[in-house]
Amino acid sequence: MIYLDNSATTRQYDEVTAAMVRAMQEDYGNPSSLYQLGVDAEKAVKAARRHVLEAAGWFAASDWDVVFTSGGTEADNMAIFGAAKALRRQGNRIITTTVEHPAVLECMKRLESDGFEVIRVGVDAQCNPDMEQLEEAVDGSTILVSMMHVNNEVGTVMPVGAVKEIMRSKGAPGLFHCDAVQSFGKMPLPAEADLISVSGHKIHGPKGSGALLMNRNTAGASAGSGASGKGVSIPAFIVGGGQESGRRSGTENVPAIIGLGCAARIAAADGSCDMIDTNGRYLSMAEIAAMRQQLMDGLCSKIEDIEINSPAAGLAPGQCCPSVLNVNFKGTRGEVILHTLEQEEIYVSTGSACSSNKKGQSHVLEAMGQSSKDIEGAIRFSLGRLNSPDEVDVVVDAVASAVKRFRRLGSFR
Repeated sequence: MIYLDNSATTRQYDEVTAAMVRAMQEDYGNPSSLYQLGVDAEKAVKAARRHVLEAAGWFAASDWDVVFTSGGTEADNMAIFGAAKALRRQGNRIITTTVEHPAVLECMKRLESDGFEVIRVGVDAQCNPDMEQLEEAVDGSTILVSMMHVNNEVGTVMPVGAVKEIMRSKGAPGLFHCDAVQSFGKMPLPAEADLISVSGHKIHGPKGSGALLMNRNTAGASAGSGASGKGVSIPAFIVGGGQESGRRSGTENVPAIIGLGCAARIAAADGSCDMIDTNGRYLSMAEIAAMRQQLMDGLCSKIEDIEINSPAAGLAPGQCCPSVLNVNFKGTRGEVILHTLEQEEIYVSTGSACSSNKKGQSHVLEAMGQSSKDIEGAIRFSLGRLNSPDEVDVVVDAVASAVKRFRRLGSFR
């Protein structure tokens, strides 16, 4: 089996699974309990917070809180609805982009129905947001800007570092939320943001794990118990026993949190897991970037009439996260190619897994100005630390065969 859909989810590291099993069988105490079993669980949760911040790539970790959630979607919802509720008296304008993940876009639809004004900034042919439009939209009533760090379908790195400065220059009272689900563990996250969403299952951690990172200086105040941050008081999204410093109640999912922390440690070490008593090493991001180039070169050399939808690989705004490559095989249907590859146990995607089972075309490629016919022929390849260069060669040959067969049969409709 060759799995190249790591932007949808990843295979859990064996080290992560072992750590989670140990937590379920041995370290199963409630972190709120006062006896040693509970204290040990609390220490493990605190260690996982530290590992998440290390994977974020920051040194000023003391300025940030980590609130564990059930995943990136809950973290997005918590940030967006919390900021809107906390700042409603200061304005009602919210700004996002047309290419966000559904976890953000659906929040925006609900806020619109509640009377907020939502402005969606467009993008160009390589998924770069129109920053002039964004700057023009930001004003004194802007209470929230939400922009993803890396686009989940084409991999474009968004200019998130400029957002907060624009908000300051325009006198916006709001917060900047960044969905960093696709960039977490692969590149440094934007320390300029106030709220950052991350997920575990995109970095070989467990599904159902994630976190909201909160800047204590701007979004750290809490109406719950035990928090001592400054800035805007984000109300709790889930209330109850006051866990997570009053920000997210409910007994912590310790095994998932430990699993996320373990995966984050490996990401922070860029693929090395020597620090967790194993001799393993997974691919570094530089090696993944080389595989992406190998894949692109192979496809371009063996298949005619294709178009690369992703920008050139790199970590700067306007470049592409090295793990993603979106390609349009003109005159084909991506769904047919996908299922043809599946017969050879090769797994790729036609777009976001969160919307691929729904009718309709990619809203990202549509926003980039592509025609319906071109969108139908698009395939997303997403590489991970468990892939290998040998797999890439096999995939190139299989895709070339599938595309040529489709075109030969004249099946495009």
